[in-house]
Amino acid sequence: MGKNIIRKNSSTTPNPETYRPSNWQRYLDLLSRQGVPEHYRRWYVRHVEELLAAFPGKSLRKLNREDICNYLQNLTRQTQMPGWQIRQKVDAIRLLLVDLVRNTQAMEVDWNYWGEAGLETLPANHPTLAKESPPEALIQKNSRTKSLDSDGEAAVTKTVRLLRSQHYSIRTENAYRDWVMRFLAFAGKPPAELDSGDAGTFLSHLTVERRISQSTQRQALNALSFFYKHVLAREFALTEGFRPAKRTRRIPVVLSREEIKRLLDALEGIHRLMAGLMYGTGTRLLELVRLRVQDVDFERSLIVVRDGKGRKDRVVPLPMSFKEDLQAHLAERRRQFEADRLAGPVHVHLPDALARKYPQASTDWRWQYVFASARLARDPRSGQVRRHHIHENTLQKAIHKAAQKTDIPKRVNSHALRHSFATHLLEAGYDIRTVQELLGHADVSTTMIYTHVLNKPGLPPVISPADF
Repeated sequence: MGKNIIRKNSSTTPNPETYRPSNWQRYLDLLSRQGVPEHYRRWYVRHVEELLAAFPGKSLRKLNREDICNYLQNLTRQTQMPGWQIRQKVDAIRLLLVDLVRNTQAMEVDWNYWGEAGLETLPANHPTLAKESPPEALIQKNSRTKSLDSDGEAAVTKTVRLLRSQHYSIRTENAYRDWVMRFLAFAGKPPAELDSGDAGTFLSHLTVERRISQSTQRQALNALSFFYKHVLAREFALTEGFRPAKRTRRIPVVLSREEIKRLLDALEGIHRLMAGLMYGTGTRLLELVRLRVQDVDFERSLIVVRDGKGRKDRVVPLPMSFKEDLQAHLAERRRQFEADRLAGPVHVHLPDALARKYPQASTDWRWQYVFASARLARDPRSGQVRRHHIHENTLQKAIHKAAQKTDIPKRVNSHALRHSFATHLLEAGYDIRTVQELLGHADVSTTMIYTHVLNKPGLPPVISPADF
């Protein structure tokens, strides 16, 4: 039908004085104005036909928000459908209901959230999931292993296993593994023949030829130190020709309260809520997207941040400015969860060995992610259908676009919200130790960097800066 519509309309030259375009022609004209390539338009028409078939006899203007979200939910449950096709279907429906029909209920749908269902789900090497894969599987996927022999691969595998046995974070694991592989490829020697001079030569090469920063140099140094001490079981002493650079401290990017307001006003839907919570609680990006339902305590107005940097839990205030929005989001999230249960078992990733200890917990509401992905994913190892958390890149991109829209003359990213949280608390007079605890810093010297932007003393009771 879609092909016939386009062929019929493209071959007819209407009288401009009497012509009144049909709804199909108006939709095609809209696609043209929106810049949809011509060879995609027939597919957009087919997607709209599928929507009409799902609501026979019902006016598009009378579709309510629940009807639309339920349809989109069923669409995104199709785990075998390519991401680009889901994204195309969502776009076709949005243009029809919002831009053409002007359905007021459709205007309340968070189309950015549903559009992100067309993005790829969390990859196997994502920080949330990587430890589910054995070290050998992750190493085989890395292109740098092509230059390593069997002894080199064994050394890298042993490095990863030791890092996991000592409960290093997955990001540290990935970084150290990468540096060890780079070093082995650079040295061109079997691991048994390596000495400290090889490490010094490699670090000098990184500094002089590659011109890496001080922080990157220090990370590479720490990785090689771990490798020599725990894997090669030999002394690690740098040669006299190399000295690590001193660590530098940069002033963090901090937004004023007015800039925070402008930034949040430029965001919509789930992105506005997530950005508001990130500013109102001072959480890191991954800490925010990994929040579970049971971590939000509305009665005590607090949020528990689990397994933060350094594998530490901490408590942060729940900003009252976003309490109602978060409650409404969780109510919607609960409806999504119940719909998942009716359609079939949908699981959630559980950390460490909890999946074995509590087999039913993966389908328990309390363990679900607060900010869940719009798209389901099938785990290739277990075959489980899962609903992961939303990909953190989506919030980063949304904040970047919002900052450009508001013309804030600063390098704004998601971490600037955390910097602003800390600075605004200190400006309001909260003591440095309190801010240190809220941020989850191991050393107060890390928190002291925010004292460079203080402008107001005082000691009022602790509340979220989002509620000032």
